[in-house]
Amino acid sequence: MDIKEGVMVPLGYGKFARSKKIISLEPIEDERGPGRRTMVHVEEVKSPIIASRTENSILANMVEIPRNELEASAALELLYDIRDDIMHNADLPHAAKEYYKGSGI
Repeated sequence: MDIKEGVMVPLGYGKFARSKKIISLEPIEDERGPGRRTMVHVEEVKSPIIASRTENSILANMVEIPRNELEASAALELLYDIRDDIMHNADLPHAAKEYYKGSGI
């Protein structure tokens, strides 16, 4: 994976970082919501920047990745998010939760 040179990567809500300065992308698991998707660690910046975009969409702007690989990764991430929502939803019948637990998803 080669990082694109001289690209300003949109992080959402008017925040940008240079592609070569981004050190790591960390998905936010707790307290995730609108405007809070990914922590972006940037060279020479003490605290991570909270981005409203997913790590996959940020990565897509940074590197040359075949589109089908990116879409597959994003689809898998969405499925995991849906699964987590189902498992933490108290209104969902117990039998449905047990089905998902045993499915290996």
